[in-house]
Order: sequence, then structure tokens, then C-alpha cells
Amino acid sequence: MELFDLPLIWAFIIGFGIIMYVLMDGFDLGVGILFPFAPSEEGRDTMMNSVAPVWDGNETWLVLGGAGLLAAFPMVYSIFLPALYIGVFLLLAGLIFRGVAFEFRFKARTSRYLWNWAFAGGSTVASFAQGAVVGAYIQGFETANGVYVGGALDWLTPFTVLTGLGMLAGYALLGSTWLIMKTEGYLQQWAYRITLPLLAAVLVVFGIISVWTPFVDDLVRERWFSNLTVIWILPVLTLLCALQIYRSVRDRKEGMPFVATMGLFITTYLGLVVSRWPYVVPPEYTLWDAASAYESQLFLLLGLLFVIPIVLAYTAWTYWVFRGKVRAGEGYH
Repeated sequence: MELFDLPLIWAFIIGFGIIMYVLMDGFDLGVGILFPFAPSEEGRDTMMNSVAPVWDGNETWLVLGGAGLLAAFPMVYSIFLPALYIGVFLLLAGLIFRGVAFEFRFKARTSRYLWNWAFAGGSTVASFAQGAVVGAYIQGFETANGVYVGGALDWLTPFTVLTGLGMLAGYALLGSTWLIMKTEGYLQQWAYRITLPLLAAVLVVFGIISVWTPFVDDLVRERWFSNLTVIWILPVLTLLCALQIYRSVRDRKEGMPFVATMGLFITTYLGLVVSRWPYVVPPEYTLWDAASAYESQLFLLLGLLFVIPIVLAYTAWTYWVFRGKVRAGEGYH
């Protein structure tokens, strides 16, 4: 007897893991995207030191979300991976490059510029790939009898290129607001200067995607425009978050720009979820269609419910220990 709607519970847990990864790894990817434009090499040292204590722990959420997705919705893997092999490869390759650059750059002398580019390039490629994968999810997948039947490059379209660029701009905005909060002096002032142009870029891309998406999928168009419902509060909240970023940067506040940027990401993410719910493999398969056996979900859920509080606890402890400003010449390494 099925006492709980486990696919629904798993969807919530995986969704939580995804948004935690986007928020917590997004700002350090953003720092990498901004790396080539930093005002000095000393500034780059400070930028990297600001994320060095937390970046690897942040990626725990990527592993958690991916493992949960495989356990709870195996059909998602059987369709997504053939459809997105190249995009996922680029994502993982970018994360590997930036991870290696983290460790080697601090020790390098004559080759430091190479590790600078590895860190920036890996962050940029990983961010763009994430955005393109999201765009491919919005587009949907060509399937037959639960099998992907499209081509290897069907995920790469003008729409997914746009969502990839939007993710780049969004992560860069997270990175700049993180630097406002964590640095001081000329580096903080530089972060203040670039934040509003980045916000403008995010809003432009957000606007284009919002107009374009209903033409990509009939379900999305019907859900948003068949009648005015409560879901329209999400784009309103997104714009309010953008307004708060503008005001807090104008008033030279330090923590609020980062908090408001996280709010902007959360409301945009919820808008995506609402647009596609309950399809985990659009346009045909719901989360109940794609779910694994009830007993398997229950067994794995018990273990995951034990792990998640531990991950939350050590993540919170890490951010608490490394709270405060990062100054030139100081850092984790």
C-alpha cells in the first residue's frame, strides 16, 4: 500500500537540491566569469580567496541532485543523457578545469596566467552549458516509447544559446554582488560599477526568453496566458527583486544586493517549474510516469533524509566560520 506520494516528495527534494546548487555554486562560477576583467592580479587573488573555502562544498548539491534524479526518476536519465551528452560533457569539463585551476593557481608563478584562463574558461563553459541544458528542457525532447530519438545536437538551438547567455549574465551578477559583500576597497568599488550593467543584461535576456518561451511550447503558452492566475506573481516578484538590487547598489549597501539577486534566481526558477509542472521529460512524461519502483524510492529516501540535515549543517558551519570580509594578502590558501 502506497502511503505517500513519493514521486512528489522526490521532486521536491531534487528541486531543492538544484536551486541550492544554482545559488551556492552560481556565485563562485560568477567570480570565475568575471576573473579576466578584474582590475588587478592582486584583485584576482582576493576574488579566488573569497570562494576558496566553500566552492567544493557547494558542488555537493549537484551530486545530491544528480544522484537523487537517477534513483527516483531513471527515465529522466535514459532520455536526458542521450539528448544532452555534449552539453553535460561541457558542463563537467568546465567544472574540472576550474577545480584544477583552484589548486594550481596559488602555487604557480610563471604559468599563473594559464591557470587564470583555465579558471575563467572553465567557469564560463560550465555556466553556459547549464543555461543551454535548461533551454533544452524548456524546448522538450523528441521521444518514442520512452526512448530519445532526436539528434546529438538538437539541444543546441538559438533559444538554448540565449538561455546559456542568460545563465552567464545571471551568474556574473551573483558573482559581482558576492564580491560587494565579501571584499572592500577598490575591488568592491569595481564590483559596484559592474553590477548594474550586469543586472540590465539579465533583465534584457529574461525579457526576451519570457516572450520567446510561449512560442516554443504550447503547454507553456496555455498555462501562462489561458487565464490570469496567481502564477503571475512570480514575474512581478522577479522585477521587485531587480528593483531592490538597483536600489541597494545605488545606496551602497553590502549584503542586500546579493540577497536580492538570490531572490531573483529563486523566483525565475519557480517560474520555470510552474511552466513545466508536472512534466519531468517534456512534453510527454510526468514525474509519476518517470518514477522508479515505490520500494526503491522509499529505501533511498530514508538514507537521503538522514544525509540532507548533515549537509545543511556542515554547509552552514562553513559559511559561519569563513564569514566576514576577505582582504588582500589573506585567505584560505
